[in-house]
Amino acid sequence: MNMKDLVADARQRMHATVETVRRELSTMRTGRASLSMLDNIRVDYYGTPTPLNQVGNLGTPDPTLLTIQPWDASLLPAIEKAIRGSDLDLNPQNDGKIIRIPVPSLTEERRKTLVKHAHKHAEDGRVAVRNVRRDANEHLKKLLKDHTVSEDDEKHAVAEVQKLTDQHVEQINDILKKKEAEIMEV
Repeated sequence: MNMKDLVADARQRMHATVETVRRELSTMRTGRASLSMLDNIRVDYYGTPTPLNQVGNLGTPDPTLLTIQPWDASLLPAIEKAIRGSDLDLNPQNDGKIIRIPVPSLTEERRKTLVKHAHKHAEDGRVAVRNVRRDANEHLKKLLKDHTVSEDDEKHAVAEVQKLTDQHVEQINDILKKKEAEIMEV
């Protein structure tokens, strides 16, 4: 692997880490109804764990309500069970045709707990980005040791990898800041 490929691979892996953090934080519950809250919920659909959006129509008729209208009414109890079993702390209401999920306002204590979880996800992402940097730098040192690249090229590539690391950590921090503001918003 040459230096350009190494740096490109590091960039791609760091970007994937940022997207993972973004996706994890988007599924966290805030005080407002959002369909992404239901992304991690799987329903037992004839023995197969299936994402909610593949078994019915999801909607947010207003900021405090989510609705799920399954294509197969026999799934209503399974959907209800999956939502109750999730860590979202939601209480679905089934009327025989549609499931309504009121999204209550978060308590101050629950908000602080969610912020802690958000910080943990962000820190995991920052650590993953730094691990990518470490791997790339180790490969660069090996290339230098094998006399495949010059010292100047190696130093330049290490600086570029550090710049990428800083950019991606900053992106994670921005995502966290926005999510924290969203959670703490009353």
